[in-house]
Formats: sequence, C-alpha cells, structure tokens
Amino acid sequence: MIKTQQPGLVHAVPAEGYAGDVSPQLAHQWVASGEAVLVDIRSDAEREWVGFVPGAVSVAWKQWPGMAMNPAFDDEVQAAANGKKVVLLCRSGVRSIAAAKRATELGLEAYNILEGFEGDANLHAHRGFKGGWRFRNLPWRQN
Repeated sequence: MIKTQQPGLVHAVPAEGYAGDVSPQLAHQWVASGEAVLVDIRSDAEREWVGFVPGAVSVAWKQWPGMAMNPAFDDEVQAAANGKKVVLLCRSGVRSIAAAKRATELGLEAYNILEGFEGDANLHAHRGFKGGWRFRNLPWRQN
C-alpha cells in the first residue's frame, strides 16, 4: 500500500482491524471516481449543526438521545456499500475507526478518513482550523 505520493500528503496507511486510514483528499478521489462510497457516521444533529457532505450516505454510529449505538448500523452500512469499499467520516477521525473495524467484521473493505470532517481542535479549542474535510476545501454544505 502506498503511504505517500506527494510530500506531506498521506494517502493510505494500513491499520489493524480495518483496511486503513486515508487522507480526506484520497477519500474524495475514490468517491468521485466511483471506487468508494462515503459514509458519514456522525449523528443527525452533528450534520445539521456543523455541515454535511453532499452525496454522502448518512449512517449514524451513535445517535441521540444519549449517544446510544445505532442498532441499524450493520444493515445500513452494508446497504450503503453496495459492493464498493467504504470510507467512513466522523467529526475528528476517531469514531470512524471503531465504525471501520465493525464494517470490516461485516466483510466490507472499510477505511477511516483521517482528521474527520472538522479536524483537531486548535489551541483555543476551536475545530475547522487544523485539518479535516472542511479545512481541505472538499465539497460540503451547511443547512
């Protein structure tokens, strides 16, 4: 697997328990070319409040109230994959690791998108300024 093709840009890194971690840019390339399906595992509230990726399939990993596990996750992610690899997006790239591991257990080729939608928090605890799908100027919208 290729680790880097351009200086400073991580493309794909193998991981234990799932296919690997990919940069937001590579995930976008795969989705645009039809190689993969983008699955947004954030809650409905997160997508509504922070923004969403047009064309992404929404399959919450956890959901309000109480951030309970989505009992339909397995069926929904398998239906979303439709025979393609899946790239999983969460807020910061942490929950999507757990979701990628579960999707792999279900027999899917599943990747975590590094940095997630908003990236890491900066020194002032604000997100969206240090990496992430949105920071990388990839397609997204706000309601």
